[in-house]
Amino acid sequence: MRITWMLGAHGWADCTLEDRHAKAEFTASYITSAPEEFLTAVARLVAGETETRVQFEAEPTAYRWIFYRESDDSWIRVLELRDGSDHDNRGTEIWSSQLDINQLARAVIRCFDEVAKTHGESGYRGKWGEHFPRTELEALRRLWNDHRHPHGA
Repeated sequence: MRITWMLGAHGWADCTLEDRHAKAEFTASYITSAPEEFLTAVARLVAGETETRVQFEAEPTAYRWIFYRESDDSWIRVLELRDGSDHDNRGTEIWSSQLDINQLARAVIRCFDEVAKTHGESGYRGKWGEHFPRTELEALRRLWNDHRHPHGA
């Protein structure tokens, strides 16, 4: 699976999710801390939570990510909602996939490493309007490394 986070007009990002079978594209606005919340949701999943979610606001549309974990498998659903306060069952599923938790963490870390490489942290702040989510990215990276190499193995 590949995730890309492309900075567009000031305060907007285009996100693409793709694998061998499908592709979904959607936008996020900086009115919420979408990158930080996204990285934190994935980190919580890696740390062992069985369900977590995050929402991207596209004013007025919203994209709700719902993550589930069982053992080392994760399931991802992305719902498109006409309004961010709508219940899940009012959304349209635009993405669904199952993958190993390591593949998910790797895809998310790679996505934001590429953003940092492309824009630099100050360039990111200039385009997005907020600081690069370095703290959340490094927290996820540490959890992922611990998950892959338990007890310093």
